[in-house]
Amino acid sequence: MNRKPIIAGVGMTSFGDHSNKNLKDLGLIAINQALSDSGLDFSSIEAVWAGSAGAPLITGQVCINGQVVLQDINYKQVPIINVENACATASTAFQQAATMVELGAYDVVLAFGVEKLYHPERQRVGQVFMGCTDTTDPDALYHFLGREADAAQRHSVFMDIYAAIAKQYMESSGATKRHFAQIAAKNSYHGSLNEYAQFHDVLSVEDILNARTIVEPLTLPMCSPLGDGAAAAVLVSPRMAKKLGLTAPVFVRSSVLASGASLENLPDLTSNTAHKAYQLAGIDPKELDCVELHDATAPAEMIYYEALGLCGPGEGPALVEDGATSLGGRIPVSISGGLIRKGHPIGATGLAQIFELTQQLRGLAGARQVEGAKVALAENGGGWLGNDAAAIAITVLSS
Repeated sequence: MNRKPIIAGVGMTSFGDHSNKNLKDLGLIAINQALSDSGLDFSSIEAVWAGSAGAPLITGQVCINGQVVLQDINYKQVPIINVENACATASTAFQQAATMVELGAYDVVLAFGVEKLYHPERQRVGQVFMGCTDTTDPDALYHFLGREADAAQRHSVFMDIYAAIAKQYMESSGATKRHFAQIAAKNSYHGSLNEYAQFHDVLSVEDILNARTIVEPLTLPMCSPLGDGAAAAVLVSPRMAKKLGLTAPVFVRSSVLASGASLENLPDLTSNTAHKAYQLAGIDPKELDCVELHDATAPAEMIYYEALGLCGPGEGPALVEDGATSLGGRIPVSISGGLIRKGHPIGATGLAQIFELTQQLRGLAGARQVEGAKVALAENGGGWLGNDAAAIAITVLSS
């Protein structure tokens, strides 16, 4: 019996500085949008997966974030499972919710992610990202970087990590700083079309190359910003979808979660997880119509092109030069503007990707609509362990 989950509703807030809103405020905006979109009330929800990653350090709210957000509407006392998995937090909440529907445990579930990262104390924000690395072995990061992480002038140690990865990739592929600027320029155009994005200005390649250097080869527009925000999705079983009479269902073809380890000779986490996701979905990457991925920096997007099988090894620069990943290209990527333009409130990012792709598959993405989109992929990574991400979640959707 087919029990592949179906997305019945999605919602999200704009991403950016929401200093005037707390976790509860932000979470309920996205949740109420998703419920309205699904045509369901919260009384129909049987279980909830609530994601939040950095907010505990920023707000002081720990352990019961989901319960706090839903306290005024959870009359049925449904189970709420709080999820934390670095930048893959919301993707993990979605994957776990989808899995429980597919296993037959529930017919109607909610997954949401909510995040607060803005704080006047820069040090506290930095602690969030440093905590996404192995704090039991401080030398591990030093060994990977070949130096101390110099994050004193930045919010995130991950810019050091991504810069090191970018340099390695440049040596192996021939990619240049201009290629990375081309990606950032592309995403700035995509983001200008997205009402939910943190930034709407369109930048040229020269604007990006001439911007302030964060850590070589990364300039400021190549890096994802801090942000607050929330996103949510209502998932239902095929039986419930039929009962609801959904006219534009979006099917979860596969949703795969995997974790990294600091062991030698492990396969690349993203490539390995993508292979599993494609197998479970019964598709080839050539069948994808659009992709939202974890472009925490512009070089990361290019590296993921190869890891996800959008092109062959070393072919990322050519894919950018051909315009294949731009709107109107063969495989548009980061149509929302991606993390570097839409924003990256880490506990909400993964479900914002699901929001974007659901709208694309419904044909409701407006000026940034990918023509004829039928199959889409979301990839979201989180944390750093050894020489790879600590968590990865990859989801394939179809209309």
